Amino acid sequence: MSEQRFSGKRVLVSGAASGIGRRIAERFVEEGADVIGLDLKPANGDEGFRLVAGDLAKPDDVERVCASLMREIPHLDVLVNAAGILRIGAAEELTPEDWQSSMAVNAGGPYLLMRQWIGRFKAQRSGAIVNIASNAAHVPRTGMTVYCASKAALASLSHCIGLELAPFGVRCNVVSPGSTDTPMLAGMLGDPSGQAKLISGLPEQFKLGIPLGKIARPDEIANVVLFLASDAASHVTLQDIVVDGGATLAA
Repeated sequence: MSEQRFSGKRVLVSGAASGIGRRIAERFVEEGADVIGLDLKPANGDEGFRLVAGDLAKPDDVERVCASLMREIPHLDVLVNAAGILRIGAAEELTPEDWQSSMAVNAGGPYLLMRQWIGRFKAQRSGAIVNIASNAAHVPRTGMTVYCASKAALASLSHCIGLELAPFGVRCNVVSPGSTDTPMLAGMLGDPSGQAKLISGLPEQFKLGIPLGKIARPDEIANVVLFLASDAASHVTLQDIVVDGGATLAA
């Protein structure tokens, strides 16, 4: 039986329908939390937690969903922003829609959610926020201009909000995954052999490879998220933990 660090805790996870967000939500459930997921995709019934449909790119939709939840939820312990989209292409090939949608989901969505819940966290004088950025926020990547920019914006946003919330006992941290075995990575690689190439390195893209010699599992990202959300990290805030097997080489 797994450790029950979050028994009696209420957790809201965006991007919970698939990938890293899905596994984070499942892990919180396994450790006793009452989890609500938020995603653009509707629930299909096999989540193991409540999944609410909402479009993080639309301020009115975020406000509507959060207002509904706040009427039934007197207290929120943890907010995890894991929703994200990937648009690939050289800077001049990206469309304005690519830029706008990436910034709206990857940075704007977390901002809109945090904005809705900040008042509740302040009133409680407790709570933890964990935002999922990317190691792409730390190093430049060819063909990933808007993804890198949007994730860097999320990291900086998180630090600023963490600083504002610290006097209220609310913590805000960032987890920056590298290549992780998710549908998003599979869609980016296209070819199953792409994982091996990522591990060994892609010099033409200025990627030196992954020193630990493997692609991350979603559980390995979830491990760090749950630590940062737990009481074991009670004196940890404004941090950005890169979980990429050493791929950024401490850059």
